[in-house]
Amino acid sequence: MNWTLEVVIVPVSDIDRAKVFYSEQLGFVVDHDTRAGEGVRIVQLTPPGSGCSIVIGAGAVPKMEPGSVKGLQLVVPDIKRAHEELVARGVAVTEVQVLGENPSPTPDPLDNVGFVFFEDPDGNSWAVQQISSRASSV
Repeated sequence: MNWTLEVVIVPVSDIDRAKVFYSEQLGFVVDHDTRAGEGVRIVQLTPPGSGCSIVIGAGAVPKMEPGSVKGLQLVVPDIKRAHEELVARGVAVTEVQVLGENPSPTPDPLDNVGFVFFEDPDGNSWAVQQISSRASSV
């Protein structure tokens, strides 16, 4: 049986501001923006190519402190290109960093160990890691 992670709740203080950040600055797809009665709003956004979405909202999501989610991670095949895109979209992102040693030799020295980091407007933190190929499962 497969167990897939499909949705992560990201607590924000301003739904509209967060929606603009995630959709316009990060390029996430707005799957839906639903109002289900007084004080209930759910916005689901998905990173391009991802099987997992994030949900921001009010009323129907668990009470969590805005900015309290730390260490969410995206994976891209080219960290330098991802960095360039984030900078071009106005995201305050770190320079490319190398963390650790590559566990297997690859032609690209940034594979598996190249990262950039950023936060959304509320302080929820994200990492972006370069992984261009994965080991086969046994």
